[in-house]
Amino acid sequence: MPTSDSRDVFDDAIKRLDRAFGYARIDEEALEKLKHPKAILQVSIPLRMDDGSLRIFEGYRVRHDDTRGPTKGGIRYHPNVNLDEVMALAFWMTIKCAVVGIPYGGAKGGITVNPKELSRLELERLSRGFIRQMADFLGPDTDIPAPDVYTNPMVMGWMMDEYSKIARRHTPAVITGKPVELGGSLGRDDATGRGAFYCIQELEKRNGWKPEEVRVAVQGFGNAGQALAGLLHEARYKIVAVSDSTGGIYEPAGFDVPSLVRFKNESRKLKAVYCHDSVCEVIDARQITNEELLTLDVDLLVPAALENQITAENVEQIKAPVIVELANGPTSSEADAALGDRHTLVVPDVLANAGGVVVSYFEWTQNKQGFYWTLEEVHQRLAAIMTREFNSVYDFAEEHGIDMRTAAYAHALNRIGTSIEALGTQHYFNEQTPPVRSST
Repeated sequence: MPTSDSRDVFDDAIKRLDRAFGYARIDEEALEKLKHPKAILQVSIPLRMDDGSLRIFEGYRVRHDDTRGPTKGGIRYHPNVNLDEVMALAFWMTIKCAVVGIPYGGAKGGITVNPKELSRLELERLSRGFIRQMADFLGPDTDIPAPDVYTNPMVMGWMMDEYSKIARRHTPAVITGKPVELGGSLGRDDATGRGAFYCIQELEKRNGWKPEEVRVAVQGFGNAGQALAGLLHEARYKIVAVSDSTGGIYEPAGFDVPSLVRFKNESRKLKAVYCHDSVCEVIDARQITNEELLTLDVDLLVPAALENQITAENVEQIKAPVIVELANGPTSSEADAALGDRHTLVVPDVLANAGGVVVSYFEWTQNKQGFYWTLEEVHQRLAAIMTREFNSVYDFAEEHGIDMRTAAYAHALNRIGTSIEALGTQHYFNEQTPPVRSST
């Protein structure tokens, strides 16, 4: 277990519960239960490298709460992965699943590794080794992983295949985010970005936005950031800045997003280009840092990278009146308070990026049934859930005069609380009236 002084990210994450508690119908015992992960497994994964040497990598899996169903959450490969971070991410998944009303609890996993330093064969061996160490902790009715930072459908395919070998049966429902050919769902590849896009469409309706006048900056140009930027570009929003781990580019006139996506995915480099047919030409754009992107004078800011990007140190420099959190935990609790004081509208991560887990739920459901949906069906079902829950949270915030994050947490707590209370709390067990007995 982490020591008390190593739990900064997790402790900061659960601070949001206390504020939301004042607006939720939940017993204090249920609230207390959510402050403690249900189960934690830390493993050492030996990996034989291509040169014959042996390296040991640390892996983690945290199951936060399973009151509403099996736990669900991604696996990330990153050099900064640690237990405190994984605990916080698992907690956010519990809240996220409840916000969008799907029957899961939250989990998360990760390996402390820089995957860019591994060969493809080393990456496969590491992924399979992780599952061998974690197999007893996972299962299609227990805990269901998915992709996260620096993992992808092929990694999920390796993991599903390894688990199936251990279980001695084909088990596609143990992992989501798999290749479609291995039981993955159509529409899972862009689900996180698409879910955020549906939220932005609702903001557009409520605020009377003209998309061509809305300037957008996206920090983080991975799968989710690319998907959202592409959908916004199609809807005529002006994408004026994007960045990845190496830095960013800024052009007030806006970028041709499909060109940026194509060049990034072909070269693994982010460059200001315009592509026509097979030719990509470099265009003028200002080079900026990730930190500079956050402080640009734009109408809509999308942090789509890692957690703790907007903090007490830079929050006063944030100019965007609307922030849509595509990353997990990009805003610290101190920065949250400052943004609230300035009436900055923040669509929180537990709502904005929930499209991924919603379509993961669809994939799990399809795997269980052995019956698969069309892409149109997936998009329609995702849009229905994201639109419904966005408007529920937005209306809750308006009704109580609070920020959307607090409203989202209260919305989630109401759902989780009733499930926990259904099993009995102190209030129930202290009642003098005896429980109703069966007549049989």
